[in-house]
Amino acid sequence: MAWLSNQTSDSDFILLDLFHGTPVPWVLFTLMVLDLLVALLGNTIIIILIWADPLLHTPMYFLLSQLSLMDLLYICTFVPKMAVDFLSGDYRISFIACSFQMFLFTTLGGSEYLLLAVMAYDRYVAICQPLRYPILMRPKICLLLVLVTWLGAFFNALIHVVYTLSLPFCASREIHHFFCEIPALLKVVCADTSQYEKGVYVTAVIFLLPPISAILGSYGSILSTVLGMGTGQALRKTLATCSSHITVVFLFYGAATIKYLLPKSYQSPVEEEVVSVIYTIITPMLNPLIYSLRNKDVTRAFRKVFRV
Repeated sequence: MAWLSNQTSDSDFILLDLFHGTPVPWVLFTLMVLDLLVALLGNTIIIILIWADPLLHTPMYFLLSQLSLMDLLYICTFVPKMAVDFLSGDYRISFIACSFQMFLFTTLGGSEYLLLAVMAYDRYVAICQPLRYPILMRPKICLLLVLVTWLGAFFNALIHVVYTLSLPFCASREIHHFFCEIPALLKVVCADTSQYEKGVYVTAVIFLLPPISAILGSYGSILSTVLGMGTGQALRKTLATCSSHITVVFLFYGAATIKYLLPKSYQSPVEEEVVSVIYTIITPMLNPLIYSLRNKDVTRAFRKVFRV
């Protein structure tokens, strides 16, 4: 850990203000704070409801509680820091704080990619193999699947963050991004990082394409099974059950695919920043709204637990 002690004695990094160059920075700042409050409240309520209502003690809602936990930690990783920076006008971030932020972001992002695939598999088993559902999605299996998502993302983040932080940084430590992220930090490294950037790209492909394939395969099988039933009621029930998850998948994977898989030549710095805002700030706020507004079990539990 000698390299860590050496790096912490150097100057801090400087983060780019998300609101720079905008004519109405206070309006955007207010919207960001409201987004944070809605995300905190919405995800916390969902976790409480799933914990408090026995009828929600099922694999599907257990996985949903994990998604809410990830979103809760996700948005808290950088939005409070952004708010403090904006109010104070001090956009410095220490080496340790930047390292911690980058590690949490990479871990939580990777975990969510994998968890969304697990949630699609849960719906596939429930609809296509209902008789085997109690066996295939028993509590031990659910815990194992969730553990794999957390550990897989944890070790991936650990390897990449430790390697990134071991690289030599230039004297100018101005990060052209509103939070510490591996691609952004690589731009202030005074060394050839082209080979490592290819490795980061390969990792992004691994964390995106197999889960996307699993999700498409799961919903392809679900659609085939439901259409084979030949009843409109079955199709409507399936859409009601799966539509929330499909919406979240499009939001999260769509933004992440644009961000990490498309060539950089297809994105301007402004467009890249907008995409980052979608999957880091907006999505954690929308997820609990999507699941609560379109899920009768969640709304029923809300009325029961909060007596409204």
